Amino acid sequence: MTHSFPIRVYYEDTDLAGIVYYANYLKFIERARSEWVRGLGLDQTALKRDQGIVFAVRRVEADYLRPAKFEDVLTVETRLLAETGARFVLEQEVLRGGERLFLAQVTLVCLHDTGAPARLPAEFRRKLAPNLH
Repeated sequence: MTHSFPIRVYYEDTDLAGIVYYANYLKFIERARSEWVRGLGLDQTALKRDQGIVFAVRRVEADYLRPAKFEDVLTVETRLLAETGARFVLEQEVLRGGERLFLAQVTLVCLHDTGAPARLPAEFRRKLAPNLH
C-alpha cells in the first residue's frame, strides 16, 4: 500500500533562487510519515502516554534528483519496505506530477520515552503486516 500526502511549496520553503531548500524535503517526508502512521490508525500521542513508546529516525539515505520550486504542488508517497521487532524501513519519494524529485529510505526505531530500545507494539506490527512490499 502506498500512502500519498499532498504538499504545496510556500515561499518560506525556498532559498534565494526560489528552489526548495534541501533540508525542507526532510520536513515534507516527516509530515507524510506522521500522516501515514495516523492512517494506520495509530495514535502516537496515546502510544507515548500509555506505553511510553516513541519512534525515532535512525537513518536517512536521500537522493536529491530535481529541484522543486515556489508554488509547486507536490505529493509525498510513503511505502513500507521492511519491519522487524524494533524497527521499520520506509521508502519515501517526493513527486511533482509523475516526475520524481527526491527519494529517501528512512529507518525508524522504537524507543521507550527514556531513550532505551523497545519492541514495536504488537498492535502496530499487525497494522504494518498488510503493507509490506
